[in-house]
Amino acid sequence: MTVGCRAPSSDSRGLRLALCLWMLSFHFVYANNEKTFSALTVVEGSEPNEGDGEAHVDDEVDPEDLEVFQPTNQWQTLRPGQAVPAGSHVRLNLQTGQREVKLGEEGTLRYWSDGKRQGMVNTQATSFTAQELKKALKKFKEEGVEPSDKDQEKREAELRAQYRPIEELKKDMAQLDMLVETDFQVMTRLIAKFNHSSATVEERVAALLDLEYLVHQVDNAQDLVSMGGLKLVIDTLNSTDPRLQESAAFVLGSAVSSNPRVQVEAVEGGALQKLLTLLATERPMSVKKKLLFAVGSLLRHFPFAQGHFLKLGGVQVLGDLFRAAGGGPLRVRVVTLLYDMIIEKELISQAGLDPIPDASHQERLRQYAQISLLPLLAEQGWCGLVPELLASPEHDWREKALRTLLAMMPNCQAVYRQDQALTHSLSALQQQYQELALSERGLGEDDGYFGEILGLLDTVLLKVR
Repeated sequence: MTVGCRAPSSDSRGLRLALCLWMLSFHFVYANNEKTFSALTVVEGSEPNEGDGEAHVDDEVDPEDLEVFQPTNQWQTLRPGQAVPAGSHVRLNLQTGQREVKLGEEGTLRYWSDGKRQGMVNTQATSFTAQELKKALKKFKEEGVEPSDKDQEKREAELRAQYRPIEELKKDMAQLDMLVETDFQVMTRLIAKFNHSSATVEERVAALLDLEYLVHQVDNAQDLVSMGGLKLVIDTLNSTDPRLQESAAFVLGSAVSSNPRVQVEAVEGGALQKLLTLLATERPMSVKKKLLFAVGSLLRHFPFAQGHFLKLGGVQVLGDLFRAAGGGPLRVRVVTLLYDMIIEKELISQAGLDPIPDASHQERLRQYAQISLLPLLAEQGWCGLVPELLASPEHDWREKALRTLLAMMPNCQAVYRQDQALTHSLSALQQQYQELALSERGLGEDDGYFGEILGLLDTVLLKVR
């Protein structure tokens, strides 16, 4: 817009001068509005200087006396009396005449958490206003509040509602006649069932088998002694029914296994003599297996029983079993039992190798010293019996025979050196196991099973040649 003024004439000079001044004023206002219309933005709270080590808060107005407006990323109208956080953008909208506010371009606050620890980072300034701190604390309380006592009690009540009380369960079980029995009560019931006058052989066998399962535990086996059950089992060995003999021997063997107290009671109760008597007579193979199992369990780690075994002619009984026709499955068991007895005495005679180290160690040493098993084996022909197992195709049988040959070597070496058939058999086996060991090494097994047997063969051959 262009505004011009001419020199007035004399009669209208006053009127024209007033009109010119009015036009100039209107032009000035119009130009000012044209320059700033809808474009004025006022930012309150400038950024901290780079060199300043701390951002400062304007203290002209106490922020605690004002309602703090929480800005967002969008422009919002700010009501009179509301305060804004530092770093917010504020502008005056000339169309509406109201102030508007929004967050800075990057925001001012950022929250973090590390396990149970939480914190707030001010990305826009190096300090916080009182209102910012209050906001942060309120947020932490809302998100990380610990459950109250009432909430905890409610949670526990919900858990209790998911499970039935033990009193209810006991009551229900009593109604169903399913009260939980201890092992002692079960064994008492089984013995009563066995002794019942109307019990059949099948029921008595079932009772014995249930007892066998329980007496594997040391305490249960000792309870069996205290309630008189062990004597009942030993007496059942005299039964005329092979099924009862087999089951009774099974229970006896499990009860005395690695249980010194029960072993003593069994020997004193005459169990060993009855077992050897049954083994020396004609019995079914299944009965003889269980009888031999009971003998082995009674003798292992119990020199007192081993002394009685030798006095009762146990070595002769085992020799007859080994020589009996059709006694193949028993032969390896007999040789294994003899080997265990030989090695057991050697180990316990060496310091620190007692399998049951306690105060009675010296007494066991004295008892083992009275056992002369090796001379008796040589005397009764076992130097020639054991090598017979080498003819078996079973690798396990051959291994046990070789180990027993080495254990008997002090008393049988002279016999072995004169036995050319034994040397020839050992040489043939050596060649066979060399090939098997080579195959093992080809598969990456340097210390395989066949290699172990080959090592035994090499040692035996070295001593018999």
